[in-house]
Amino acid sequence: MASASIPDLYLHLEEVDSPEALAWVTGRSDRTVADLASGDHADAAHARALEILDATDKIAWPVLRGRYAYTLWRDADHPRGLWRRVPWTVLERGAPGADDPAWEDLVDVDALASREGVNWVYAGTVVRRPADDRALIRLSRGGADAVELREFDLTTREFVPESDGGFRLAEAKCSASWVDADTLLLSAPLDPGGSDATDSGYARRVRLWRRGTAPDEATVVFEGRADDVAVGGSHDLTTGRFLASRAPDFHTSEEWFWRPGTDPATEAPRRLPVPEDCRVDSCGRWLLLIPRSDLEVAGSTHPGGSVLAVPWSALDDDESALPAPVVLFTPTASTTVDDVTWGRGRLLLTVLDDAESRLEAYAIPDTDEGTWDALPVTGLPRHVSIDVLSCDRHSEGGDRAPHPDDATLAISGPVVPPTLVLLRADGSTTTLGTTPDRFDTSGVEVSRHTARSDDGTLVPYTVMRGPSPAGVDPAAPRPTILYGYGGFEVSMKPSYAALRGALWLEEGGVYVVAGIRGGGEYGPAWHRAAVREKRPRAYEDFAAVARELVATGVTTRDQLGATGGSNGGLLMGVMLTRYPELFGALGIAVPLLDMKRYHLLLAGASWMAEYGDPDTADWDDFLGAYSPYQHVAPASERRYPPVLMTTSTRDDRVHPGHARKMTAALEAAGHDVQYYENTEGGHAGAADNSQEARKAVLTYEFFRRRLTSSS
Repeated sequence: MASASIPDLYLHLEEVDSPEALAWVTGRSDRTVADLASGDHADAAHARALEILDATDKIAWPVLRGRYAYTLWRDADHPRGLWRRVPWTVLERGAPGADDPAWEDLVDVDALASREGVNWVYAGTVVRRPADDRALIRLSRGGADAVELREFDLTTREFVPESDGGFRLAEAKCSASWVDADTLLLSAPLDPGGSDATDSGYARRVRLWRRGTAPDEATVVFEGRADDVAVGGSHDLTTGRFLASRAPDFHTSEEWFWRPGTDPATEAPRRLPVPEDCRVDSCGRWLLLIPRSDLEVAGSTHPGGSVLAVPWSALDDDESALPAPVVLFTPTASTTVDDVTWGRGRLLLTVLDDAESRLEAYAIPDTDEGTWDALPVTGLPRHVSIDVLSCDRHSEGGDRAPHPDDATLAISGPVVPPTLVLLRADGSTTTLGTTPDRFDTSGVEVSRHTARSDDGTLVPYTVMRGPSPAGVDPAAPRPTILYGYGGFEVSMKPSYAALRGALWLEEGGVYVVAGIRGGGEYGPAWHRAAVREKRPRAYEDFAAVARELVATGVTTRDQLGATGGSNGGLLMGVMLTRYPELFGALGIAVPLLDMKRYHLLLAGASWMAEYGDPDTADWDDFLGAYSPYQHVAPASERRYPPVLMTTSTRDDRVHPGHARKMTAALEAAGHDVQYYENTEGGHAGAADNSQEARKAVLTYEFFRRRLTSSS
């Protein structure tokens, strides 16, 4: 293992905006663009990617709020987007086209950015319900996680000036919810360099912010500790109950509440009697518990991943113990709950069964003694990914607004283009619109397989095999890209990716998605199997899939590439330094790579429950054994596959210093590495369609050139 005392020769590259670092970045990025983004093939790929991303016949994915459906629309004329809305009565008849006169434009982000000289990126809104008269617009500089809040009048379609009492908050990693017309519940690090922020850079305090006052003068109603990840607060419009949460680490939290009618500014909150690793979801008179490990309640044990319901009234009366819960879901070896959506009278559970989605529905009782009866959900396809986009439980219904249990769904599969479906309150479905095929799916084969990892665990993976190029044996090995993530209980689901299809599968390539441990494909236990000292299980799983692809003739070692971003970028870094003999090329995006300093950079401290603490024995016991930056070997000693490293200057989640320093170390060691850093884009790596197209072209052109046809 490399010694932690070895000096960091490239520490200066962590200075994000220093002239020296930016000169280093510019030189390498320009060379990479000149190489990979030039030539007839790259030019055609970029034009194809932009055509797909800027298409005007795509679906405007809706968020339901009262009489309107809201969306952000991007195209060639509006690369940063239009925040706009359309009446529900229009949406209900079918997804309106981009030029439908029913659209009402609210905020032109491009015009705002031009007017103010700031590279604004739209980051969402919080509308005051149910009045639907005001909204808090979230604006990010270059796509960073930190946002500026501004109040917007939905009646006049204008920002509310601070001089008129409008809410406005300077850039921060923050959240806010409406309490009433003149009060917000605000969680924000108002002094990021001081006691108001956690070590991870998130909010440490929750405040009641009154209109016309400065945010730092707002009454603090809840407070966490400096070494917490973050605190947050919310207000239940239905009951008037306030809730607060304190997260000691990324996977645990303490949940606190005030009884309805209690003033949080004058009375102390009560803590919910649930373990810190139990997820809590609340709406109206009911509380949902989703434990990550076994939970014993009232003499019964419920396995991690269960979904349990208890009435709030029992806790309002006595918060010392949980009552016996209603069991809504019990996980199996292949099933887990991926999402929960509340309507007014219906609860939707998005269930993953071997990573494929289905919906289960239950009637929400209107009394504490009522039963949670199963409700029908019909007409949905199988072997797809289903995401519940929106359900407006505050809707008044009637002729001009959706039923409060209507929900919009996004459905897609590897060769099933995205479809917008209305799931009605009675369980029936209506297709509102489908995106046209963006690539030729007729010859694409999709199949699911498993590989046996080092400890015997079967690891699932999905193979998407493009049509065989002319003159090539369909059974012959092909250039293949293997993708993985394996962290933070994030699930890899079968979904449509237009650029992947158009720029890789159509040309005869193979794309593989691995569901390795550390993810959420099979619930909390699948995730826990690869945290902290067990992290190498995720790497062994990915390597096992790589070997299986070669052993079964899908590809060869020289034709096998792999890619991943963020935690998946760490996965790629370990593949590079620990398993280089398995791959012909690697793409590493917005990565963690220096696990000795990750907790000191931006939001890194919030991930120590996932990875470990480098300032303790964790470094010697396991982190130091795989941290890619500390394990770069000279090219004269070990051959590495070629690398494409990409990141963003404006990534304020995973510091760009990881990618910069690793690239410098690889260059010094004599390895083949190309580097590209987008000047904006945040952790997503791209702030608009043009940048997204550029990123895709660089990636697929890199693999097209590097994955040879030799065996």
